[in-house]
Amino acid sequence: MNIINPGTIDGDAELLSATKPSREEAEDAVRTLLRWAGDDPTREGLLDTPKRVTKAYGQWFKGYEEDPAEMLQRTFGEVDGYDEIVALCNIRFESYCEHHMAPIIGVAHVAYIPTKRVVGISKLARVVDAFAKRLQVQEKMNAQIANTLFEVLQPKGVAVMLEGEHHCMSTRGVHKPGVNMVTKKMLGVFKDDTVLRNEFMDIVNRSKP
Repeated sequence: MNIINPGTIDGDAELLSATKPSREEAEDAVRTLLRWAGDDPTREGLLDTPKRVTKAYGQWFKGYEEDPAEMLQRTFGEVDGYDEIVALCNIRFESYCEHHMAPIIGVAHVAYIPTKRVVGISKLARVVDAFAKRLQVQEKMNAQIANTLFEVLQPKGVAVMLEGEHHCMSTRGVHKPGVNMVTKKMLGVFKDDTVLRNEFMDIVNRSKP
């Protein structure tokens, strides 16, 4: 299994892959945590818990096995000169705080202004998921999505806004449920043009349920 970790050189990524524990080692770690929590991993209700947890981790953190840039390689040029905002709003994401491994649940709003080619809108959602399905900090995740879209599609501009509820804050610590963290990243013309930024925000606000 290859681990894709943007920001590291190829050798670092290969090292991470080579040192990844086996499934059996991961299941033993779950049993250790169950004992640490004060329960008995050998009792009937917990016997299969280590297998279930490692299977769930495979789904929750599948982003390490995905290449967001590769998802954007196929584009379409038959757009009759379309050069206005393309926006996909309210993309639900499920990520995990790298500090407490608690869920971050929210929505992403993604927009770009194409030059000559556009990408399928499902690919925008896939890029969001690929970065979300990793241990994350929302600010970093926001930047990763925007930077990847800007570098691969080479549009006139990219705008990405994330709204997330951090369960490390709502279910522990200060216990403040219902609080959303909002981050934005503007690149290209969205960064330089106030009118375009406002248009993006208007689209986002009008799209909300």
